[in-house]
Amino acid sequence: MIKKYKIKDLDCANCAIKIENAYSNLKGVSSAKVDFAREKVIIEGDVSSYTAKDLEKIAQSIERQVKVTEEEHHDHEGEQTNRQEIILNIFGVILLIIAYLMDREIIMTFKPYVIILFYGLSYVLIGGKVIYRAFRNILNGKVFDEHFLMTLATIGAFAIREYVEAVAVMLFYRIGEHFQNLSVKKSRKNIKDLMDIKPEIAHLLVGDVQTDIHPEALILDQLIVIKPGEKVPVDGVVIKGYSSLDTSSLTGESLPRDITPGSQVLSGSINLSGVLMVKVEKAYKDSTVSKILAFMDSNSNKKAVTEQFITRFAKYYTPIVVFLALFLAFILPFIISITTGSLYQDELNIYFKRALIFLVISCPCALVLSIPLSFFAGIGASSKAGILVKSGSDLENFSKMDHYVFDKTGTLTEGNFQVTEIVSDQKDLLLEYAAHAEAHSNHPIAISILKAYQKDVDLSKVSAVEEIFGKGVKAVYLNQELLIGNDQLMKDNNILYQETKAIGTIIHVVSNHQYYGYLVIKDQIKENAKQLIQSLKKMNKKITMVTGDNQAVAEEVSALLGIDHIYHQQMPEDKARLVQGFAQTEKVLFIGDGVNDAPVLSLATLGVAMGGLGSDAAIEAADAVIMNDDPLQLINAYRISKKTINIVTQNIIFALGIKGLILILGALGYANMWLAIFADVGVSLLAVMNAMRIFKHKK
Repeated sequence: MIKKYKIKDLDCANCAIKIENAYSNLKGVSSAKVDFAREKVIIEGDVSSYTAKDLEKIAQSIERQVKVTEEEHHDHEGEQTNRQEIILNIFGVILLIIAYLMDREIIMTFKPYVIILFYGLSYVLIGGKVIYRAFRNILNGKVFDEHFLMTLATIGAFAIREYVEAVAVMLFYRIGEHFQNLSVKKSRKNIKDLMDIKPEIAHLLVGDVQTDIHPEALILDQLIVIKPGEKVPVDGVVIKGYSSLDTSSLTGESLPRDITPGSQVLSGSINLSGVLMVKVEKAYKDSTVSKILAFMDSNSNKKAVTEQFITRFAKYYTPIVVFLALFLAFILPFIISITTGSLYQDELNIYFKRALIFLVISCPCALVLSIPLSFFAGIGASSKAGILVKSGSDLENFSKMDHYVFDKTGTLTEGNFQVTEIVSDQKDLLLEYAAHAEAHSNHPIAISILKAYQKDVDLSKVSAVEEIFGKGVKAVYLNQELLIGNDQLMKDNNILYQETKAIGTIIHVVSNHQYYGYLVIKDQIKENAKQLIQSLKKMNKKITMVTGDNQAVAEEVSALLGIDHIYHQQMPEDKARLVQGFAQTEKVLFIGDGVNDAPVLSLATLGVAMGGLGSDAAIEAADAVIMNDDPLQLINAYRISKKTINIVTQNIIFALGIKGLILILGALGYANMWLAIFADVGVSLLAVMNAMRIFKHKK
C-alpha cells in the first residue's frame, strides 16, 4: 500500500532527511520518502495504523512548525510573515546596539553585569527559536543538527566574552535562514507553476443553466462550457464554438492549436479566445490531465544515485565534524602545550574559538537542500518541454544510456498507414473481409484498412473476434471464418500463402482456409527521425531498431535513417527477450509507441513511451513519456539530464570545496565567525540559485 501526504512549513532540507529516516523506521513501513521540493510524503507498506496526525507528531519532534495532512486535504497556502518573529528580532537588534554603546562607554558607564544582561537579552530575542530547537532536539535524542551547532558555537563565544560576535552571528544566521527560506519557496513556486495543470472548476451546462462543479463530478456525455483563459477540465469533443488552445503544458509546443466543432480537446489545455461548448468524452480520472498527474506521482519516491549519496553523506558528516571540533577545542591544545611547553589555558583560549567557528561551518544544508531541488527543477524543465519524467533517478538515467533500442511503428515512423496495393483476383471481396475482421481494432493498420474500404461496416454480421497478439486477427463474418494477418499467422494455421518482396507491411486475407491475396500497407518516416539518429551517432551511442515488419520494410527504414542494427519480424515477446538480454551488459533505453510495447518498456534500464498517453499500460510501464510524438525530444531530455547532473556536480564541488577550505582556515585561525556564516547560509543560497538555472533550458 502506498499513502501520500502533504507536509507544510518544512524549510530545512537536513530536517527532511531526518523526518524521512524516522518514517522509514516505523513498524510496517517498507520505504518512506519526504519530497522536500514538492512538500510531499510518500510512504509504502502497512501504513493503515498511522494517521496524518501521527506523522505530524513525529515530524514536529524534529521540526516544530511542520504540518502533515492527507493529500486530499485542500490547504490554501498563504505567504504569511511571522510578525512576532520580526518584532522580536527588531527588539533584539535594538538591545544589541544599546549593549554595544554601553560596552564602549559611548552613552554612559555601566556595570559589566548590566552590559552582559543586555547582550544576553538580545541574544535570546534573536536566537531564541534556534536555541529552543536545539534543546528540544537534544531531549528527543537528535543532537547533531544545525541548530545544535549554532547554539553551541554562539554560547561558546559568550563563554570567551565575544558578546557582539555571538549575537551578531546568530542575527546573520537568522537573516541568512530567512533569505534561504524565501529562495526555497520561490524555487517551489517555479516548480509548482510548471506542474500546475490541474483544472479547478468546470461549468456544467444543463439546458440554459450553467453550474460550477469540480471536474471530478463530471460524467460522460454531459455538456460543459469553457470560457477564454480557462483550463479544459476533462477530455472531450467540441460541439459549438471556435477558439485556439494553448497545449504547451501538455506537449511543450508553443504554437496554439486551432479548434472548431468536432475537434478533440485535452484536459489541462488552456482556452485562449472563444467560448467553447464541449461534450464530455472521458471522466476526469481517465482524462489526460489525470493521467499526467498520476504518472508524475507514480514513481517519485525513486531517488537519483546522487541524492542517495547525499542522504548517506549527511548522516555521518555532521557527527564527524563535531568530534573534529572537540578534538580541535580540547585535545589539540593539550598536545601543543605538551610538545611546546606553552600553557594549556593559553592554547585552549585560541583553539576553543577556532572550534566554535569550525562548528558553524560544518552544517551540510547547502548539499541536502540544493541537490533534490536540482533534480526536481530538471523534472520541471522536462515537463515544460513536453517530456514527462517520473523521478530524479529516471532523469539521471537519460544522460547515462549506452544503447538506444527503437520500436519502428509510431516511434521512427508516423504510424499513419495507407493501403498502397491490393494483390488479389477479388480485390473488393478481399477488402470487405479485411475491413469487417479489423472493425473492432483501433490499431493503426486496422484503421488504414477501414479507410481504404470507404464503406460502412455492418458489425452485426461479425462475431467471434479474436486478436492474435503481434500476428493479426480471427473473426467470423457471414458464417465464414476469416484470418487476417502477417506471414506468421499464415504459417501457424498452415495456410499456403503468396510470398512477396514488396516493401511495406503485408496483410494476408483468408476465408474458410481459402487464400484471397494480400494488402501492402506503408508508413511514413517521422520528420525528425533522421536527425535524431545522426545526433545519437555523434554521441557514439549504439542504435538498434526492432520491428514486427518483414525484412524488406525493416531494411528500407534502416537504410533511410542510417541504423546499423535491425531485428525484423519480432513478436512482442521477442522484443522483450532482446531488450532483457541487452540490459544485462548495457544501460538500455527502449522507446516505443505504447500500443504493444508495455512489457518491453518495463524491462529496459529506461523505458520511454512515445506519445504514450493513449495507452494506460504504457504509462504504468514507462519511466518517461514524450508527449508530442517528436523523437528528437530524446536529445532534449538527454541535454536536460546532462545539465541537471552538471549543476548537481557543481553544487557538490562548490559546497564541499568552500566548506573544506573554510574549515581548514578556521582550524588554522584564519577564518572568523562572519566567514563561517557565509560557509553555511551563503553557500546554501548560492547552491539553490545555481540549481534554478536548470529552468532556463532552451530546446
